[in-house]
Amino acid sequence: MVQTGVLTRIGQGKFILGNKNNYIPEIPVKVITLSNKLKRKYPFLKHCVWTSALYNEFMLHQPGRFFIIVEVEKDATEPIFYFLKENKFSVFLEPSRELFTRYIPDEKETWIIKSLVSEAPTQIVSGVESTTIEKLLVDLFCDTVILDAQHGTERERIFTEALEKYTVNENKMFRYADRRRKKDQFKEYINKLYKFRQQT
Repeated sequence: MVQTGVLTRIGQGKFILGNKNNYIPEIPVKVITLSNKLKRKYPFLKHCVWTSALYNEFMLHQPGRFFIIVEVEKDATEPIFYFLKENKFSVFLEPSRELFTRYIPDEKETWIIKSLVSEAPTQIVSGVESTTIEKLLVDLFCDTVILDAQHGTERERIFTEALEKYTVNENKMFRYADRRRKKDQFKEYINKLYKFRQQT
């Protein structure tokens, strides 16, 4: 039934009726270029590159600026930060809320370096290791600084639209939330969201 599209697997022993789309993020040319540079300079470095513009697909109000997020192993964050600085990128390393508010310029795009959480769910698209829908949603829930524009009423809209449009592996999503030490809070939010959707 899964093969014929009658059911879609969303976790171990969990299925839903119908055949939803798999989420494939759009990869800008500049991200592909950067990823290739990183692979040449640091061939053994685990990294994930994506942009906050990916949330626009699910939002009513579109932010005027977005961030290209480069996640790398914790020990490599500073070398990658300086590597991007040398290549003339507008880049910040793990910005705090204060630094984010005061110093990040009102440019259309800014590059942000972050530590990559171990076992984060990623996928290869156009040769770039990028985000999955599960990672996109958990990161939105956990990050209230860089993804501030996607919070408030927009956050619920993003979750609702994403869960309706794409196949989401719940086991993978909750496992990543656990790696980010937010599993209980995240599960509570998802359960409330499902109840709200069932009532409407």
